[in-house]
Amino acid sequence: MKIREITDVIEAFAPLSAQESYDNSGLIVGDPQAEAESALLCVDITEPVLEEAVDRGIGLIVSHHPVVFHPLRRLTGSTYIERVVARAVREGVALYACHTNLDSVPGGMSYRLAGMLGVEGLRLLSRSRTDDPRIGFGVVGELAREMPAADFLAVMKERLNLKVIRHSELCRETVRRVALCTGAGASLIPAAKEVGADLYVAADFKYNDFLDADGRLIVADVGHFESEYCAIDLLYDIITKKMPTFALRKSVKSQNPINYFV
Repeated sequence: MKIREITDVIEAFAPLSAQESYDNSGLIVGDPQAEAESALLCVDITEPVLEEAVDRGIGLIVSHHPVVFHPLRRLTGSTYIERVVARAVREGVALYACHTNLDSVPGGMSYRLAGMLGVEGLRLLSRSRTDDPRIGFGVVGELAREMPAADFLAVMKERLNLKVIRHSELCRETVRRVALCTGAGASLIPAAKEVGADLYVAADFKYNDFLDADGRLIVADVGHFESEYCAIDLLYDIITKKMPTFALRKSVKSQNPINYFV
């Protein structure tokens, strides 16, 4: 199977045109006409993930985060990014990223996270394009039934396999309307307020972001990696739907770089 055939399937779901201007989604290393008998799915392409691909004879790694986000000025091996790129070239392993385009298309990352948490009737939280009202970040929907806020936090902790949830004051005794955005989502707190969300789930909140909840909603930070680990299953479903016999592997080395002392 040519790498181009595999990436075409991904881009039919999440076109590169949907990525943000600062992003670097797409084929980062490799020849699109080269053959790949299998692909490895991960959140980040780290050295252990690349090692896993090499050991298993996998010719393509598909990640959520681009391993090269800012332009590389040198390849001296001084950072893990330089070492990953250099070794991928040597080993003939192609590297592909599906980042903000997967975040922003209908059925993308926030939709997947919402489904995992039982949030239904989803609508886009914030549009990012004037030419296509379907493109944007975050979603908002409702739980099947109103439930105590603490109980829903417990559901989140269990279903997302979380060690901890950082949250603002539980200013709502119960929650029904829930807004979500995978990854760094503090900028959408105003949008979550505007749609009347009882609770907003995202990651990478700073100190003042919890103050900005201002008693109008609960904000819950579940962690960046934790909110985006669903990318692996989402990409798996996208590819296998069109290529059911293609050998896809979910990385066992795709791990959270943040550790918790509990």
